[in-house]
Amino acid sequence: MNTIIKELENNILKLTLNRPDSLNAFNSEMLYELQSSFGEAESDNIRCVVITGAGKGFSSGQDLKDFQSEGKPFKEALEKKYNPLIKQIMELPKPVICGINGVAAGAGLSLALACDFRIAVESAQLIEVFINVGLVPDSASTFTLPRLVGLQKAFQMCATAERVSALEAKRLGLVNVVVQNKEVLDIALSKYSRKFASLPTFSLGMTKALLNSSFSKSLDKVLSDEAEAQDKAGNSNDYKEGVTAFLEKRKPVFKGI
Repeated sequence: MNTIIKELENNILKLTLNRPDSLNAFNSEMLYELQSSFGEAESDNIRCVVITGAGKGFSSGQDLKDFQSEGKPFKEALEKKYNPLIKQIMELPKPVICGINGVAAGAGLSLALACDFRIAVESAQLIEVFINVGLVPDSASTFTLPRLVGLQKAFQMCATAERVSALEAKRLGLVNVVVQNKEVLDIALSKYSRKFASLPTFSLGMTKALLNSSFSKSLDKVLSDEAEAQDKAGNSNDYKEGVTAFLEKRKPVFKGI
């Protein structure tokens, strides 16, 4: 890996975007390395994924110099590089935690919003910057953003490219936790990733899928899908362990199966 630092410890895969000189702007190499890494995250021995950035920012979005030098159509770039990655993140049946260690702009913000849980430093800024260069939001921002903040606020962010502070982002529901600095962020990422990795991953993955698909379903379909997922969860080893631990008045040890 040339653009990402990859670490695997205690069933937690940590990915650090590592182009700090460009505020971790996405070039083709980084996007394909991310696709490869999230493909590896499907392995049974990985129960949680953490993604954060090296240096002063999470990601400033697409590296425009890299894009211009390739001379590819926007549609092709999205369909080959960004869209598969966003689907990998959102469809991965495991929690994905994003540590926003600075600016998250454009496609960098889109990637953060595709994650399941976001922790940001106080100095972080979230920016839907596409309109500043005459583009539309992509990489699922028009899907995730209005679901998190509502249509009115989503339009405001996309139309004005206003900077949203970490504290305001927490108030809006864009991030879950705000911490003081990078050192505390690292501690928080470790804490929450260990927490998520200790949960019954099989059931957590189905919960993620049910939530992500709920907006496009009827009530009857939601109820049907919940019943089917609950039947699978109820036949899992983790359910048996959970019940046994409850009866024995001890903490359950889930294996994710």
